Amino acid sequence: MSDQLSNMMPWPAEDFSVYGPVEAKPMGKIQGFVAKAMHRNWVCIPHVTHNDDVDITGFEARRKAWNAANPDKKRTLLPALIQGSVELLKQFPQFNTSISPDGATLYQKDYYNIGIAVDVPSGLLVPVLKNCDQKNVDEIAGELVAISDKAKTKGLSMAEMSGGCFTLSSLGHIGGTSFSPIINAPEVAILGITRAKQRFLPDAEGNPELHTLLPLSLSYDHRIINGADAARFCQAMGKFLAEYEFA
Repeated sequence: MSDQLSNMMPWPAEDFSVYGPVEAKPMGKIQGFVAKAMHRNWVCIPHVTHNDDVDITGFEARRKAWNAANPDKKRTLLPALIQGSVELLKQFPQFNTSISPDGATLYQKDYYNIGIAVDVPSGLLVPVLKNCDQKNVDEIAGELVAISDKAKTKGLSMAEMSGGCFTLSSLGHIGGTSFSPIINAPEVAILGITRAKQRFLPDAEGNPELHTLLPLSLSYDHRIINGADAARFCQAMGKFLAEYEFA
């Protein structure tokens, strides 16, 4: 890994003031740490991103019905995606692995900790929800709100950002159609989510029917995971959401 970084061309040094007024600002501590991690991960991991749309028409209808009937316990998409990630890591165990720094050893994990990328004023933090397979959706939702609020206000310890198996990065509250999230090493995959969209699709008789589609962007380490794995993973997430029951 160090050889890959040391063999890079030097960063171009340029006097930007030649072209116009500039203001030099020091990079923040968190932003600087994240920048170095992202650089390492992008350079050292052979990334591929699989993009797909999954149909969440039924899921959304059931979710809205639940929220109308349970205004004090409203449900959102992200906790369901966390639960789905746990089930898919069990179904596709190659996604729940880590590779040693020298690439010689593959570690198969038998625990299910899910990271959530959180946009904070100083940069990007990824708190990790531990043992998600042992928690119900309300416990996951409550912990998600608490840890996200802490990330945005007080900050997080390294322990709270360590031990992840798989990460979710959602931009659905902002927008977008797809993106290529960078894998959070030593994990081997990350799932990006953008805003759901409405599309007319033909029904069994060929008549147009309005559906709600959720764009997924799955980046994976091609040393461990292949394209067919990624396509099946996204299809399985769609199936999980299509069959999801609110209780």
